[in-house]
Amino acid sequence: MTRFWAPRAWIGDAVANGVRVTASGGLIASVETETIPDATDHRLDGLVLPGAVNAHSHAFHRLLRGRTHGDGGSFWTWRELMYREAGRLDPASYERVATAVYAEMVAAGWTAVAEFHYVHHAPDAQSYDPPHAMERALARAARAAGIRLTLLDTCYLSSGFGQPLEPAQRRFGDADAGAWLARLSALREVFADEHPEVVVGGAVHSVRAVPVDALERIGAELDPAIPLHVHLSEQPAENAACLEATGLTPTALLARSGLVSERLSAVHATHLTDDDIAALGAAAATIVMCPTTEADLGDGVGPARRLADAGARIALGTDQHAVVDPLLEARALEHGERLASGRRGRFSPAELVAALTRGGASAVGRAVGRIAVGEPCDFLVVDENSARTAGSDPGQLVLTATAHDVARVIIGGRERATGGAHTDLGPVGDLLGKAVLA
Repeated sequence: MTRFWAPRAWIGDAVANGVRVTASGGLIASVETETIPDATDHRLDGLVLPGAVNAHSHAFHRLLRGRTHGDGGSFWTWRELMYREAGRLDPASYERVATAVYAEMVAAGWTAVAEFHYVHHAPDAQSYDPPHAMERALARAARAAGIRLTLLDTCYLSSGFGQPLEPAQRRFGDADAGAWLARLSALREVFADEHPEVVVGGAVHSVRAVPVDALERIGAELDPAIPLHVHLSEQPAENAACLEATGLTPTALLARSGLVSERLSAVHATHLTDDDIAALGAAAATIVMCPTTEADLGDGVGPARRLADAGARIALGTDQHAVVDPLLEARALEHGERLASGRRGRFSPAELVAALTRGGASAVGRAVGRIAVGEPCDFLVVDENSARTAGSDPGQLVLTATAHDVARVIIGGRERATGGAHTDLGPVGDLLGKAVLA
């Protein structure tokens, strides 16, 4: 048994005082409030929040940070640079990069991550021998960093409606939906034995990358118990192409294919119609907003408030890792709403904390994101007296703190980061520098 005590912690939807959390076997065994510390407690000085859940990640995109802005451009020109980096990856370099990125996440306060993974094969599009080499590399990276990994093996079959994969995309693809389903099933079996700590889910990259007949087959045959993710309506061009090819919006096409349900996590969901919003809300789907990426790529501001009001759950992700900071992502969600609406307080501080934590539970297929009995003992400690946070109402620290104020990170009852450094892997900047420049 390990006992943690904090002057304040986020319990439910509010700040509680004098909180003692007892952990056993990595899970929370008891939670007490209005207590005083004693000599047997591990004291956590600051506001304790549940561990942040990163509901959308492409680990290798971190290689692009600070390297794509010289000529302006658009999402589509950025994508060409992304393909270049993807083409250079092999299992060893991917493990090195992912280890550093996951360590950066942990030090910032992310304790679980959904990795939207599509770099499956060798650069010549041949399968690795032994198979699943890239997936195993990601699992080893997550284990080294101590983050809870949900690996979303992604179906990627076409470059656009009726278009074959481009040369730069061929290593992402499979022969057809049946081949992808078979490979996913094999991966799940391998990981059940080798990496039982990893949740293996699925993803369809986007409606432009998975033909209509493949979407329908996946809707009919994919195990309904596993998480399913999709990039949805990130760009107006995607919507226009889908309407031209099918007469439907991307959301309507997914719904017709049987893929819009409570287990769906729709990433971005930026350019939606009223009917799209109603359908996603009625299904209680999770909407994964990635505000810093959506700003960085010029995607636009998605209708997060309207989606939440319609019944969808809101989660947050770092996507391309232009920023790996849970508190800034939460703040950017609210700031985007303010800029779009001209009103403050579109999401309350409690709603922002929920989006940052338990909002991503379905997306990662885990019971996470709460300081509650039976849940994993995952939390981060926010310094209440930094240059950014001093004087803040504890209940509003989500609007003033940044990852620089995350003093300690606990995952499974074990300290994994302190003062911005990973306890096992060391200074995160050194790890990233070596990984990016190697």
